[in-house]
Amino acid sequence: MHWKLKGIIQKGLSNIPGGVAVNDALQKTIGGLSDFEANVDMKVIQDWLVFMQHLKNLKIDPQGLDYFEVGTGWYPTLPFCFSLSGARRVLTYDLNPYLRPDWTFRMLRRLEKHLPAIAAASNRPIEAIRRHYRTLRAETNLDAVLSRARIDYRAPSDAGSTDLPAGCIDVVYSNSVLEHVPAADIARLMREGNRLLRPNGIAIHSANCGDHYAYFDRNITAINYLTYSDRAWSFWQNKMLYQNRLRPEDFSRIATQAGCSLLRCCFTPKRQLMEALPSMRIAPEFRHYSAEQICSTSVDLVLTRGECPPATGDR
Repeated sequence: MHWKLKGIIQKGLSNIPGGVAVNDALQKTIGGLSDFEANVDMKVIQDWLVFMQHLKNLKIDPQGLDYFEVGTGWYPTLPFCFSLSGARRVLTYDLNPYLRPDWTFRMLRRLEKHLPAIAAASNRPIEAIRRHYRTLRAETNLDAVLSRARIDYRAPSDAGSTDLPAGCIDVVYSNSVLEHVPAADIARLMREGNRLLRPNGIAIHSANCGDHYAYFDRNITAINYLTYSDRAWSFWQNKMLYQNRLRPEDFSRIATQAGCSLLRCCFTPKRQLMEALPSMRIAPEFRHYSAEQICSTSVDLVLTRGECPPATGDR
């Protein structure tokens, strides 16, 4: 599908009653969820296991911790992985109640193939993981399975302004969320996350800062949206697929200005984009960025409270 056609369709759907339900159906049939099981596999392997590696690098035992997720989405893969790995509780906040019971149970069924990897990453005995998993599979409604998993789902709720007490969370995290949030709201989320963290707690935010239209139109690059001025790009923005076009250094700057201490800023420029960049017409708003910043389509921020070593940029 041509990305402009997708943009026009989503823009139209975002302005009509029932548009979200139609968009969900399209995502499941011809969109990013057309291969649902592969999508779940990706979230476990490319997202959750990477989060766990960050915890391991910091010598943090994932068991018995309180987690806070920013942006639940349609099905809570990461909260269930943290639950199986021994979390005490996972609070997951979303501005909109997108969570789908049918997709959640389908995701849970798919997690069975990943139980050995979850056990290895969390250093828990596989039999303990399997016992917990069987109790989850025995539940038949959404509220019951969330309760059994010690997952507290709150939507509609603003993760940037909670009524939770300060210093009650060990790990704040988000996955493929911040790229869809305006910069001012990211700052609010960072400040609130910083308030919620215990003194030795950490925050891990993984943002996909590439053009999401490139997933549907293979004829454009993952930085196609950087060739449009702010004025031109405003036409293609829509409520269902808002993209802030921030680069890795923007996310780290917002975090530090919000009072967070940056432990790591991990990003890797894509070789194919670096090679194509000289022939591309990057919009004036982005020409001050380095080639590495322009050609990096993902970034992981690892944050903490208080004093910490200087930030590093991993490439």
